[in-house]
Amino acid sequence: MARELRCSDLMPGCDYVAEGNDDSEVMRKAEEHARRDHGMATIPPEVEQQARGAIRDSGC
Repeated sequence: MARELRCSDLMPGCDYVAEGNDDSEVMRKAEEHARRDHGMATIPPEVEQQARGAIRDSGC
C-alpha cells in the first residue's frame, strides 16, 4: 500500500502531499519540498521526527 505525508499536518495551510511506496521515498520527497517551498536549508531532527510520525497509508 502507498504511503503519504500531508504537509498541512505540520505546516497548516500547505496543501502539498508527498506520496511514495514506502516511508523513505515519502521522506525524500518531503525533504525536497521543505527545502524548495519552505526555504529550509536543513531539516531539524525534531521536524524530521514529527514528519515521520505523520506518515500514513494513502487513501488511494
